[in-house]
Amino acid sequence: MSAVPNLMPEGNELQAHMAARHRVGLIWQSLFLLATCLGIIALSALLYNVVTSAFGLVVVVDKVDPATLAERPLEDLDKDQLVEVLRANISRGAFNRLESDQPFASRTRENVLALIYERVVNRRVEASYSLTDSLLNRAAIEKEVAEKYPQGKLMFRSWLTPEFITTPMASKAEFAGVRTALLGSLLLVTLTMLFAVPIGVGAAVYLQEYADQNWINRLIETNIYNLSGVPSIVYGLLGLAVFVRALESLTSGAAFGVTDSNGRTILSASLTMALLILPIIIVNAQEAIKAVPDTFRQAAYGLGATKWQTVWSHVLPNALPGILTGSILAVSRAIGETAPLVVVGASTFITVDPQSIFSKFTALPIQIYNWSVRPQPEFRNAAAAAIIVLLVLLLTLNATAILLRNRFVSRRNY
Repeated sequence: MSAVPNLMPEGNELQAHMAARHRVGLIWQSLFLLATCLGIIALSALLYNVVTSAFGLVVVVDKVDPATLAERPLEDLDKDQLVEVLRANISRGAFNRLESDQPFASRTRENVLALIYERVVNRRVEASYSLTDSLLNRAAIEKEVAEKYPQGKLMFRSWLTPEFITTPMASKAEFAGVRTALLGSLLLVTLTMLFAVPIGVGAAVYLQEYADQNWINRLIETNIYNLSGVPSIVYGLLGLAVFVRALESLTSGAAFGVTDSNGRTILSASLTMALLILPIIIVNAQEAIKAVPDTFRQAAYGLGATKWQTVWSHVLPNALPGILTGSILAVSRAIGETAPLVVVGASTFITVDPQSIFSKFTALPIQIYNWSVRPQPEFRNAAAAAIIVLLVLLLTLNATAILLRNRFVSRRNY
């Protein structure tokens, strides 16, 4: 009986083989580290560009001297005194319109002061500088302002303020805010998740637990995977054709007695975005359900549980963390989409808050795009502040979803 040849290297050959394997591993480790560093650098550059544009020095010019409006500086007056200054310096009709838009009793002192600077003082920003230039080139900036804007005042401005969040859109960047866009984004994302999550999870449960493994169901699953990569503009065109036009009586609210709207509403946009993220939710939910061990199902069947009892009491609770992870990814995509909203009919300039699902709307990505393409450089500073608001909103929603997921995981382990 012939001896089996030894195929393993020995001695110096073994040491050389192990050294070669370690070198290959070190090379791949270095490549992975390099990719991570490049990603961090790119993200840091993006954040730096946004932050340096949201803060910095500005040159403001007042058409009316604020010192002539009251005996004391405007900053020293309380809210009631500021309201009287505003009433005395604008027409009665303009004051009544401001009162009807938002009663002065519910306005903050800072909001009334901003109205005085906008309507009475007529303050405008003539130039703005980045935070980096403001900190490193202050002397050069002061010299430039003295030469180009002798009547201007140089002051440091944070474009991201509480008033920026609570103020609607305006034609001047220095008085514009994101309140309407922020409310539109929140309502849009909420409705989108209400439509997409139940349908997506239900479809995943059926495809994984109930559907037969025949060619029809395999074809459906393949197409769902393919739909995850379809460009968002295609979903926008689909939403325009189906929800805005074909179902206008429903999405405009005409079927429910609403007469001052058309199909370009929050409802149409939410349904369109739901179609956009539905494949993502289905794929992630199906993979989460597939990852639940079959022993859970077999144990439930052995105790006499029905198919639905097994799915509801054992499969879904164990798959819930993965399902929530997919929902987090879906929300992250939905909240930053712009193309479908533009096609469906999101407004680029609107100062009225959405009152219902049949209202006209705008969203933070639309507002950011609109400001970034305006010729006035001050709007780009406002766009940078709006980007920070969008990032904070996205991180808040994701953190909430992660906390819920971790809570379910801890309950399951307990």
